[in-house]
Amino acid sequence: MIEPRPLTLQTPAEHPFAEFVRILGKGKRGARGLTREEAHAAMTLLLEDKVEDAQLGAFLMLLRHKEESAEELAGFTEALRAHLQAPHIAVDLDWPTYAGKKRHLPWYLLAAKCLANNGVRILMHGGGAHTAGRMYTEQLLALLHIPLCRDWSAVGTALDQQRLAFFPLQDWAPQLQRMIDLRNTLGLRSPIHSLARVLNPLGARCGLQSIFHPGYQAVHREASRLLGDHAVVIKGDGGEIEVNPDVISHLYGTTAGEAWDEEWPALSERRHVKPPSLQPQQLLAVWQGDAEDSYGEMAVVATMALALRGLGQHREDAFATARRYWSERNTSI
Repeated sequence: MIEPRPLTLQTPAEHPFAEFVRILGKGKRGARGLTREEAHAAMTLLLEDKVEDAQLGAFLMLLRHKEESAEELAGFTEALRAHLQAPHIAVDLDWPTYAGKKRHLPWYLLAAKCLANNGVRILMHGGGAHTAGRMYTEQLLALLHIPLCRDWSAVGTALDQQRLAFFPLQDWAPQLQRMIDLRNTLGLRSPIHSLARVLNPLGARCGLQSIFHPGYQAVHREASRLLGDHAVVIKGDGGEIEVNPDVISHLYGTTAGEAWDEEWPALSERRHVKPPSLQPQQLLAVWQGDAEDSYGEMAVVATMALALRGLGQHREDAFATARRYWSERNTSI
């Protein structure tokens, strides 16, 4: 009679990323946020594709439920910058555009073009049309003759020639784009949508950020302060970097490690009625002087003033410069 072999049990080794899911999800009393160093380590594993899909979904939704901290955003950003190893390309403004517009046209694009025509070097980056019913920067690049760049060399050329470049996130951080694309699988936006605003991959002189949800603006400002970046954060229209002229705008800034705040009054005495539909050709008509749009032109000037404020001008000077740029613009596209 053959004796049965004794059953051997082996505990499988824990996956290196499991630690970070556990930190965030260990119950009401045991869970906590990640330290800056832990966030750096977790993002490094994500960028190196060393995380299982189940872990990724759990991690993103636990972060979303908890709400990301400034320390976590700073740690994630440091990991991305180290992984990216981007070339040195001089940039004045980092201009993330990830939200899309649904109530008003994306007037911020005219602001960016007008600034670029006056010598301001601007890197725009976005993450695709992830939410139905919105108009995204990527859809208007050809209409407005904004260079679409697919590598860093093209970015450098576009900035030298036109002072304006758009670089899709999928081409320089495909792992982050994949996380953004999980929005329709998970049913919620992940913290990567807000992280993208902080990244400033080329170390621009000033990073502009638009954060729609109340309370997050100060968190983003603190993340940029921790990183030593110069940044201005607002609650822009629809989540894009566009000053809404109908409401008071609060600027959350950080310069040389010091936080500052400013409140800008509304530019219009009464709210504008939103258009019944968004017609991109209206952007061209206003740029070329063939049509007028009270809301749009106020938004363009105020958004340029915001950018110039970020680059060091005081509010009054920034508005005066912005109005001059707009009135003297070259209307050819």
